[in-house]
Amino acid sequence: MADLASHTCQAADCGKPAALQCPTCAKLELPASYFCSQACFRATWATHKTAHQVGDPKATYDPFPSYAYTGSLRPSYPLSPTRPVPSEIQRPDYATDARGHSRLEQTYGNSEIPLMDEAEAERMRRVCRLGREVLDVAARMVRPGVTTDEIDRVVHEATVERGAYPSPLNYYGFPKSVCTSVNEVVCHGIPDRRPLADGDIVNIDVSLYKDGLHADLNKTYFVGNVDEQGKKLVRVTRECLQKAIDMVRPGARYRDLGAKIEEHARANGFSVVRTYCGHGVGRMFHSAPNIPHYAKNRAIGVMKKGHVFTIEPMINEGRFEDQTWRDGWTAVTVDGKRSAQFEHAILVTDEGCEVLTRRLEDSPPMRFYYSMFQISFNDEDDYEIVDEEVDTEEEYEVDDDDIPEIPHDDSYSD
Repeated sequence: MADLASHTCQAADCGKPAALQCPTCAKLELPASYFCSQACFRATWATHKTAHQVGDPKATYDPFPSYAYTGSLRPSYPLSPTRPVPSEIQRPDYATDARGHSRLEQTYGNSEIPLMDEAEAERMRRVCRLGREVLDVAARMVRPGVTTDEIDRVVHEATVERGAYPSPLNYYGFPKSVCTSVNEVVCHGIPDRRPLADGDIVNIDVSLYKDGLHADLNKTYFVGNVDEQGKKLVRVTRECLQKAIDMVRPGARYRDLGAKIEEHARANGFSVVRTYCGHGVGRMFHSAPNIPHYAKNRAIGVMKKGHVFTIEPMINEGRFEDQTWRDGWTAVTVDGKRSAQFEHAILVTDEGCEVLTRRLEDSPPMRFYYSMFQISFNDEDDYEIVDEEVDTEEEYEVDDDDIPEIPHDDSYSD
């Protein structure tokens, strides 16, 4: 038996003395891997087994070769090792759980919508600003040839530099610090070694935990030259989110947001994912209320001052149904067509709402293309898109100074 004092468990954020050694590593004469218990070994197996690939260290492979993929995207393994979080950074309760379960969420039971007082809301503003900073760092990485694992590394480093914990890491066993969802991936894509390709769309979903609170936001980005239908999908998805935000105020029913989102998506020839929904966020990563993005849903609850939640519509090019890869996380469209998503964290105020994860002064500019549509501003100080072809293919950037405020307490918050 190995000396307990000389080895620590390799499960994420465990660190206990370990004497159990992986038998496959020993058989392949790989560097020894130690675990404190069978539970930690089982919880880590999905990612640990990739270390058993020998040969060309740059070689990648599909871990699910017999899986009937719906589109052209394939996972590119092995995954990189779990990135460490400094010990001095505060962790959510699931970070050190062998299965990544949140006892706080399970005890709470999703039974009532948490309310934030002004002091907690101010802390939430600060944490959400950090989340936006990290998303902006990730956005500047998006280009053909960059792997989603590289984006994960940058997100992880930017998060810990801010003294925060990357909320996805070990949440119910999720192996990475950010979700990256490419093309037909609806949500929860695991960053891997596949390079982004010209024409892809990629959603980057950033969440972080600091001072006892979670921030949560995401945005879909163009990779290089995206076709007109892909641009329209992304644009309409962002509009769906904005139309829902415009409805947020005390007394509004949560169930009504989905009807507005689906109306706009369907009018543009798209469908709305039903499996995943917006949610309360703050002390817990996910809590009440549940906010479906489709019409005729049965969500309960009425908005009150101090409620904080996400709206995050997932809009599909084709059918609304999804299925999950064998990694247990990656949700994809059943027909292999593309999906886009945008997400903001919203605080209900006295007369309207505040978008906590809105753009910052130095956020990367929004990019639109004249070849697809033009931008104008209407009498209500909101933007509208005029669908018409124009002569130039030139890219047009909209700076923050060009973006007017919209009603309530938020600004246009791409």
